[in-house]
Amino acid sequence: METIRLGRTNLVVTKNGFGALPVQRANMEDACRILRKAYDNGINYFDTARAYTDSEEKLGKALHDVRERIIISTKTMSNTVEGFWEQLHTSLRLLQTDYIDIYQFHNPSFCPKPDDGTGLYEAMLEAKAKGMIRHIGITNHRLAVAEEAVLSGLYDTLQFPFSYLASEKEEALMRLCEEHDVGFICMKALAGGLITRSDAAYAYLAQFPVAPIWGIQHEHELDEFLSYNDNPPALTEELTTFIEQERRELTGEFCRGCGYCLPCPAGIEIHTCARMSLLLRRSPTAGHLSERGQAMMKKIEDCIHCGQCKSKCPYGLDTPTLLEKNYEDYKTFLK
Repeated sequence: METIRLGRTNLVVTKNGFGALPVQRANMEDACRILRKAYDNGINYFDTARAYTDSEEKLGKALHDVRERIIISTKTMSNTVEGFWEQLHTSLRLLQTDYIDIYQFHNPSFCPKPDDGTGLYEAMLEAKAKGMIRHIGITNHRLAVAEEAVLSGLYDTLQFPFSYLASEKEEALMRLCEEHDVGFICMKALAGGLITRSDAAYAYLAQFPVAPIWGIQHEHELDEFLSYNDNPPALTEELTTFIEQERRELTGEFCRGCGYCLPCPAGIEIHTCARMSLLLRRSPTAGHLSERGQAMMKKIEDCIHCGQCKSKCPYGLDTPTLLEKNYEDYKTFLK
């Protein structure tokens, strides 16, 4: 299995990192079986978060007995020192470990620094001094915050969306991490499900010094990535042509499905509804056009145009307009 050194952490992680957000949607037995199978087949890096409901608990139950042979990163969304410590202690308990390899600030709207008045970075340093965490990381969807974090010299790792749909600015951010020896953990490698060929995604990312984490919920998804251990996809002429076509279709004003616009006061599932046009053209339509799917899209009519989703979108999208366009397109599939 291919591995990569994760920047100045000097941790060597498998290129097939396990993104444990989706396993919160699997039952305990299935989740533990999938996590253990991943480990048994060579995956040594598992990424989770306190915000991912019972993901940490499942990871701890499945892998506590091999703790010294795996690398775990998790995250805190707390914006207070009190909450930071509460979440850290909870994560340690659920993961059944006494330390976390990489503890990350989870998509903060600013770059936590010493003496910024929040005390958050000081809490990170204290946790590290106590041996509760080993490396300090940050995740983000905002380019400016990510760049500031890398240039600050305060962070050992950055977790940021990166795929073959990335812009030149995002590729420059990845190179900035390389220059400053900051480990680049690659999330959204499948663009939130819009990229449907994992072989193309894998082959593209293999060119860069990044550590992809693949979101896995089902065993067949794990098997697909495990098959690349012995037969890694090559960036052939056919795949290159396919990627170029994908970029023409998808690059630009589209919802990445990150969900940071939520909750919606009107109850709209924005992260799904705002990209429904793409989902209908890139995945089986039956589920999207079901009674539940129609009811979900009809909720767009309840939009109160409060602007909260637009103000919270890390990509600066005009979310209400995207919702309206997707709803109008959706109705054409019902005729």
